[in-house]
Amino acid sequence: MSQTQTFAALAEPTRRNILELLANSGQMSASEIYSKFTTSSPAISQHLKVLKDADLVYVEKRAQQRIYSINPAKISEIEEWIKKLTKQWEGRFNRLDKLLENEKKRLKRGGEK
Repeated sequence: MSQTQTFAALAEPTRRNILELLANSGQMSASEIYSKFTTSSPAISQHLKVLKDADLVYVEKRAQQRIYSINPAKISEIEEWIKKLTKQWEGRFNRLDKLLENEKKRLKRGGEK
């Protein structure tokens, strides 16, 4: 699955809330997840499907239950992407800071003449 699809899955607040629930509890059955929302079970089921299709969660069948847990590898992949992006932006900001500092020095020298 592409990063675009992953972030599209994360764009919806209910899906982020489901991930937070799973992060706090480790794993939950579908019925436990449904019980945490006022939204209908079919709607939550659809959100769970999107998360599963995005490879953000694992689903394990135990008898009649579906047990959901976070896919740590996928979360790590997102974290690495964010770190890479942060590093790129920090570099840009550092270059901008140097440019602004040089410009201040230039203006100060020009003002003293």
